[in-house]
Amino acid sequence: MRKKMIFMVPLGILGMLLFIFIGGEIVLHLWNWLLPPLFGWRLITFWQALGILALCRILFGGFGGRGFHRSNWRRRMDDRWQNMTPEEREKFRQGMRGRCGSFGEPASETRA
Repeated sequence: MRKKMIFMVPLGILGMLLFIFIGGEIVLHLWNWLLPPLFGWRLITFWQALGILALCRILFGGFGGRGFHRSNWRRRMDDRWQNMTPEEREKFRQGMRGRCGSFGEPASETRA
């Protein structure tokens, strides 16, 4: 079992480096192919492409892994909603209307 792990660790590291390299190259080529002709932006280098890839990972949380998943959030909100009394639900609705406006309300109620 230990011998197998000795070979798996370097392969895993090599795989991650290859994935990062390919991702950076894809971002580099897509950026340099699309954005300068469309918007007049400058060409970028490989390291700038890696920076953009990392920034997107931080902002949007791509590439899988663990973290915030919408289905988990949805399930928790459903559980909370089921445990609310009708008064608490109406208070929640009023708070959301104050923050978000009347989004989701029927058109007859929003036009006064």
